[in-house]
Amino acid sequence: MMIDRRQYVYRQIEERDVRFIRLWFTDLLGGLKNVAITPSDIDEAFEEGMGFNGASVEGLAAVEKSDMLIHPDPETFQVLPWRPKDNAVARMFCDIRRSDGTPAKADSRRLLREMLDKASDMGFNLNVGTALEFFYFKNDRSPEPIDRGGYFDISPVDAAADLRRETVLTLEQMGIPVEYSYHECSPGQQEIDLRYTDALEAADAIMTARLVIREVAASHGVHASFMPKPIENQAGSAMHVHMSLFDEAGENAFFDGDDPDGYNLSQVAKMFIAGLMKYAPEYMLVTNQWVNSYKRLVPGYDAPMYVSWGQSNRSSLVRVPRYKPGKATSSRVEVRTVDCAANPYLAIAVMLGAGLKGIEDGLELPAPVTANVFDLTPAQREEMGLEPLPTNLAWAIDRFASSQLMREILGEDVFSYLIKSKRAEWESYRSHVTSWEIDRYLAKL
Repeated sequence: MMIDRRQYVYRQIEERDVRFIRLWFTDLLGGLKNVAITPSDIDEAFEEGMGFNGASVEGLAAVEKSDMLIHPDPETFQVLPWRPKDNAVARMFCDIRRSDGTPAKADSRRLLREMLDKASDMGFNLNVGTALEFFYFKNDRSPEPIDRGGYFDISPVDAAADLRRETVLTLEQMGIPVEYSYHECSPGQQEIDLRYTDALEAADAIMTARLVIREVAASHGVHASFMPKPIENQAGSAMHVHMSLFDEAGENAFFDGDDPDGYNLSQVAKMFIAGLMKYAPEYMLVTNQWVNSYKRLVPGYDAPMYVSWGQSNRSSLVRVPRYKPGKATSSRVEVRTVDCAANPYLAIAVMLGAGLKGIEDGLELPAPVTANVFDLTPAQREEMGLEPLPTNLAWAIDRFASSQLMREILGEDVFSYLIKSKRAEWESYRSHVTSWEIDRYLAKL
């Protein structure tokens, strides 16, 4: 199968006049990296890998062990539509290996693949769909939106319709189907929803979509930003992740039309949700990895702040969509904490790991929350046992650092790197004197 796919790559290079192949991979914080090779080097890339300095990539390798190799995955070959058709440019995602051929411990794709292998050993395959929220700004120096549109608005209030259309067409040319695209709630804010697919393909699609969104925007003199909370007093940008497990027979393992609780959820789904809830405070350093991520998780903007689940309840951490409650293939769970600035491979890996742990331990799902969590008083939330999610990066670091499950999923090297890197970020932020402080205190203190 792999040989056949390589032959397909060779044919595409010849038939589409491909002169450069960009080998893509991701650093630990979700940054997309690449090196370009010519077709004359493609055999070497497939057979031996291409060497590079791993110590120069965020979190990948120590200086004394910096010789690394990238091995392109021929299944991910795509021509880049925004590059010229003559002397075309293609891309392939890569796996990272050490010089002895063993997988790199800090390869994000490998870590996700390992969790998918664990799911497979338990009899499941994971499908993932994502809703990507982002902003279009006039430039990258200040968060000035390109329009004043709101939810589902159309032109002329929505100035981004053509940008979204071009982006969707470009994604579909690259084999990434899009389910929805529209203007979101805040001025300049957009949403593009990627259709369900295998989890590894979904993570690759997120990385591709983030680049395509920015490339199309830049070609029109606009800056696209995935910053979680770029505008004060406006809704921030999430990456809502929809997940469902399918069994070996191809049936949705989350659906049970005879659910005695009336939720149409199987016992597997209930235990999976319970795992997502139990370990959410521990994996939030991965799904919400920046200081700015926690500026989004505040009251009033449909962003979760407490550990809860509900049906059609957008104030919950985990939501069970009820658009088509009797349709087995539509049964899924949506995690609403994640933002678009996360590393999608690691984010999906830790959430899958949490859900599988819930299944392994037979965790019991508590009752759903039917009320708007933000409207509850502190006493009501305490009575209902709603645990607060971390409200800042320092809190998230502490919960992550105490998590044995995160250590097991990510491995000691990645686990330790994230703690060290994020503590340094928090200390830098904590010691910075902001304009808010100057405005509030300088004249009167």
